[in-house]
Amino acid sequence: MENKKIRVLVVDDQLTLADEIGDILRTDEGLEFVGTAQDGFDALQKMPTLLPDVVLMDIRMPNMNGVVATQRIKTEYPDVKVVILTTFDDSDYILNAINNGASGYLLKGLGSNALISAVKDAYNGDTILPAKIARRITDAAKNVAADREIRLQRAFGMSDREIEIALMMYEGFTNRQISSALKLSEGTTRNYVSGIYIKTNAENRADAVAAIKKVLY
Repeated sequence: MENKKIRVLVVDDQLTLADEIGDILRTDEGLEFVGTAQDGFDALQKMPTLLPDVVLMDIRMPNMNGVVATQRIKTEYPDVKVVILTTFDDSDYILNAINNGASGYLLKGLGSNALISAVKDAYNGDTILPAKIARRITDAAKNVAADREIRLQRAFGMSDREIEIALMMYEGFTNRQISSALKLSEGTTRNYVSGIYIKTNAENRADAVAAIKKVLY
């Protein structure tokens, strides 16, 4: 039986760039470039016909930007992986997109091999977090994060690692995404999450996130 190809849709209002990405995707036998869309609205219109497994999504587009489009796609097609295409100036947009279900982000102009690998990794459930832009977002969020860490430590007596994972749970990351981002085994992540349940007096993830939210706001 022939292996299933990963179907990829590219969404970018710069159609020349979208076509160039498509040309790169066509070079790999495991991928199938199914087409382009010029904005989020166009992407949503084409989803039922093109049926992509992975969507490479620009953020700044007219009519419907990538953040809103990501939210809509993940609501209507929860199994589809959305990876954000971005520049160094999109930190706030990126965080919003990840909060709305994006699997991570890629820098525009990424090399061909790295782009192909990232698409496959996203399809397999990994979180795509390029080091350069991750550092920039981390630096921008340091003050907010420090305040949140203090609040969680005082309220629940969490360890540094528990606080890190609790915040990721609050932001909507799954256990698998947390494991990938923090380089932990899924079993270790589950153990930390169980500890967070105990310290927040929660029976499940929703209860724990609700308890965390009360402390953060």
